[in-house]
Amino acid sequence: MASKQRLMAAALGGLIALGAAGYAAAQTVGPNGEAATPSSALTLSEAEVAKLKEGKHTAALLWHTSSDFVTAVTAGATDEFKRLGIEVVATTDAGFDSAKQLSDVETVLAKSPSAILALPLDPVGSAKAFQGARDKGVKLVFLSNVPDGYKQGSDYVAIVTDDLFQMGKQAADVLAKSLDSKGKVAWIFHDAQYYVTNQRDNAFKTTIEKDYKDMSIVDSQGIADPARAEEIAQALLTKTPDLDGIYVTWAEPAEGVLAALRSAGNSKTKVTTLDLSEPVALDMARGGNVVGIVADKAYELGRAMATAAGYGLLGKEAPAFVVAPAITVTKENVAEGYKESLNRDAPQSVLDAAK
Repeated sequence: MASKQRLMAAALGGLIALGAAGYAAAQTVGPNGEAATPSSALTLSEAEVAKLKEGKHTAALLWHTSSDFVTAVTAGATDEFKRLGIEVVATTDAGFDSAKQLSDVETVLAKSPSAILALPLDPVGSAKAFQGARDKGVKLVFLSNVPDGYKQGSDYVAIVTDDLFQMGKQAADVLAKSLDSKGKVAWIFHDAQYYVTNQRDNAFKTTIEKDYKDMSIVDSQGIADPARAEEIAQALLTKTPDLDGIYVTWAEPAEGVLAALRSAGNSKTKVTTLDLSEPVALDMARGGNVVGIVADKAYELGRAMATAAGYGLLGKEAPAFVVAPAITVTKENVAEGYKESLNRDAPQSVLDAAK
C-alpha cells in the first residue's frame, strides 16, 4: 500500500474497524463483513469483450493522490480498459482533499464517462461527491473504501483491495523463517480504526500465536504517526534489548525502526514490514535488518477494477469484495518483486545492492 497514501485517506475516512485486538478470522473480509473473492476470478469471455467494444464506453480514474502505487494501479486499469475497447477520458489527483475530489467528480461528469474508478477519501463526503455519478448511472468501482450508505449492486459495482490476511500472514512466515521459528518478537501495529491495516496487523499476530509456538510477542506498541516510529522503537529496544524480531505495520514507520536499530548498533534484530519503499528495500538488499517485505499486486488491483467496471457495463453480477494477491519480497527476488507488485523496475540502488 504505498500504505502512507492510503492510510492518510483512511484517517480522513474514519471507516469502522474491528480494532487492533479484536480481529482473529483467518481470512480477509470487507469493511462491512463481505466475503472476499480473488481477483483472478474476475474474467470476461471473448463474447463479452466484443460486446464491450461495441458499446464504445469511456472511463475516468479519480485518484486520491499520486504515488508509485497509484501509477501501478493506473497502468493495470488502463491496459485492461484498452483490451476491452474502453477509452480513458480523464485521470485526476485529489491530493487528499475531499473538496477537490468532489470538484473532480463534477468536472469529469462533463465528459460523460460510462465508468469511474476511485478511492473515496471520506465516506461521508464521498457519498455526496459521487452522488451525481451514481444518479447518472455511471458504473462505480471503489478501491479499499466505500461511501457511506452506498449499496453494492445498485450504487456501485465492487470494492477492490489487497488480500489483507495474506499480507499479515506472509510477514509472519518470512520473519519466522529468518529466526528458525523461535524467538522474542515485538509487534508495532497501526493504532487507528481502519479495516485494511487492522486486518493486516492482526493477521501477523494471529499467525505467530497459532503457527509458531516457539515464538512469542513479548511487546507491542500502536502507532498513529509514522514520525514517532524511531522513538517507539528506541523505547522497545531499551525495554527488551534482546528482541529477535520486529513487525512494523508498513514501510514508512519501518524506516524509523531501522534508524533506531542503527543508532543502537543493532544488526541482529530482524525486521519485516508491508509495502515496498526504497530505503527499506535497500536495507534488505544490503543484508541488513530487513528480512522480507510483503507487498500487494498494485497492477493487478487496477486490472481487477477495470474488469469489474466491465461487469457493471454488461449488467453482469460482480462479487462485492475483490482482493488481489500478496507477494513476499526478499533480497533474492527483489527485482521480480518490484515488477510483480508495481509493474516497474526496482530502484537502481536496490538492484545494485542485491547483486
